[in-house]
Amino acid sequence: MAGGRALQQLLRARLQFQSTALPVLSSIKAKNDKEGTVYLKSLRAFALLGAGVSGFLGFTTVASADEAEHGLESPDYPWPHSGILSSYDHASIRRGHQVYQQVCASCHSMSLIAYRDLVGVAYTEEETKAMAAEIEVVDGPNDEGEMFTRPGKLSDHFPSPYPNEQAARFANGGAYPPDLSVITKARHNGQNYIFALLTGYREPPAGVSVREGLHYNPYFPGGAIAMPKMLNDGAVEYEDGVPATEAQMGKDIVTFLAWAAEPEMEERKLLGFKWILVLSLGFIAAGYQRRMRWSIMKSRKLVLDVIN
Repeated sequence: MAGGRALQQLLRARLQFQSTALPVLSSIKAKNDKEGTVYLKSLRAFALLGAGVSGFLGFTTVASADEAEHGLESPDYPWPHSGILSSYDHASIRRGHQVYQQVCASCHSMSLIAYRDLVGVAYTEEETKAMAAEIEVVDGPNDEGEMFTRPGKLSDHFPSPYPNEQAARFANGGAYPPDLSVITKARHNGQNYIFALLTGYREPPAGVSVREGLHYNPYFPGGAIAMPKMLNDGAVEYEDGVPATEAQMGKDIVTFLAWAAEPEMEERKLLGFKWILVLSLGFIAAGYQRRMRWSIMKSRKLVLDVIN
């Protein structure tokens, strides 16, 4: 009996403890949950902030590494022939060809351009024939089976300054000079890159060393280029009296190279404009026929007389 009474008192005390402790524990749990939620939110915010900072630092590191590997990004310049209906500046092409002959032809080639391509673009036919006759072309064989030299003619291409690739590499410290015929198409952001490269030579910054025989240019991949600075103020004397500044020569040679890569650009734009005009007239005629002619046929109603 006494044992049963003691058991009842123990159970009653336990129930009272649970009824008293549960609200306290619930409030503590709610408080802990709230604090835990705030803690998790704060932790998530710090994690996102850390990821953002790490990503930004990683991006700047990658950008710096990319700049060092691929060269500084070239600025965008407003080329006058880049518009939809714009054409080449033919005076600039002529000056650019003059710069190429006097400055670049001694170390680069343009094997895809023939002298006849300049007729009507930068020179007259007589001027171009006289220009082509100044070079000597190896031709043959003749009737005796021997090779011979002859003056150049309009069908001949621009001559290469080197007889073979080995001679070209030997003359340029092991680097092979590229063919400039399509250089503006063969390089990313071609025209802007070529202009920035030609006018971007400078002294290397502090901490950057360039080995002997190379020159510092931040727009060239790696920053060290074997080609020396080609354009200097007054390097040529233009026939039309335009001051031969470094920027002017850069603009003219890039215009000449852009024309060499796309000599048919003006004809293509003109043909495209003609097609757009013809197709526009065709759409107008089709719209008129649909609206004024076929609309009557499409809107009429047929009544069937079932009785008769």
